[in-house]
Amino acid sequence: MLFIEYPKCSTCRKAKNWLESRGIEFIDRHIAEQNPTKEELKAWIDKSGMPIKKFFNTSGMKYRELELKDKLPNMSEDEALDILSSDGMLVKRPVLVSEDFILTGFREKEWEEKFK
Repeated sequence: MLFIEYPKCSTCRKAKNWLESRGIEFIDRHIAEQNPTKEELKAWIDKSGMPIKKFFNTSGMKYRELELKDKLPNMSEDEALDILSSDGMLVKRPVLVSEDFILTGFREKEWEEKFK
């Protein structure tokens, strides 16, 4: 399993503690140092079945700075992927990538369901 996080993010720390407290093994990746590629993001979005918007960190400064709230609805998936892969801070985190599912953000109830 791949756990993509920004270590200063409190939600990421909660998710990481949640995984560790359950003995779930994962590979840790710093999102700002190793930004997900366009190909990775496309594969994760396809696998997750979620719309691309769910992969954007809509509360982030960069998202607001680029005015993506207004621009995103008019973009093609390819254009959105280009922007999303350009900066790890645009990606909603943490991202947990397993063989069977993809999780974005940390909602404990949702994570509990996936690990039953």
